[in-house]
Amino acid sequence: MPLTSLLTSPPTHDGPGARSRSGPLIPVHPGHILFGFRFLRLLFRLVTWVLVAAIVYLGVTAFQVWKTGQRYQPRPAGAIVVMGAAQYDGVPSPDLRARLDQAALLWHQHYASTIMVTGSKEPGDAFTESQASARYLVAMGIPARDILQAGGRDSWQNLSEAATTLIAHGDTTVLMVTDKFHEARSLGIASAVGLTPYPTPTQTSPITGLATIPFYAKEAAGVAVGRIVGFDRLHSLE
Repeated sequence: MPLTSLLTSPPTHDGPGARSRSGPLIPVHPGHILFGFRFLRLLFRLVTWVLVAAIVYLGVTAFQVWKTGQRYQPRPAGAIVVMGAAQYDGVPSPDLRARLDQAALLWHQHYASTIMVTGSKEPGDAFTESQASARYLVAMGIPARDILQAGGRDSWQNLSEAATTLIAHGDTTVLMVTDKFHEARSLGIASAVGLTPYPTPTQTSPITGLATIPFYAKEAAGVAVGRIVGFDRLHSLE
């Protein structure tokens, strides 16, 4: 019996006392069912391609983040910018010391006469990261007049505040000192705030080997999203 006949057949009784169904069934055209299946298949393909594209994009970005961290390009610049890291009661953490040692080396090699240190402080701290960094550099023999400070809660704020001071001084070309895994995002933010940065990551970071994997993963995600929505918007979402 044709499908349309079955769908429009009158109700039948299953036996004595059985209740009949009122009214005919709504007819369903086979073409509608076929269209539904085609639409679902198209939607599935679209979602699959979006996921594949996202995975490829993240993979390429992760490689670029790693590759950027391997670059070391010191050159004459207006200033050396040190990205902040943890400090303990005015004493830089091992990671921050590695960054400051790299900045001091570049300063002694006369690549720049100014060092910009960055970083704010956590609630309850007596010193900011930039203050602890400045104290450390002065103890290493770098004159306080050659050290500038900018305080921020994250990388965007650090570089945004640093850029305001550096641009006012005419120092727009900078050497970016941070960990290798943090270099790509730092360069991206520095460019976004009007600076011309060059990678000079610390070569003595205490974070090495497998311990760097979660940091690279976080930075790859940050760079991937920042390139799409803008690092300023990414900062507002953090």
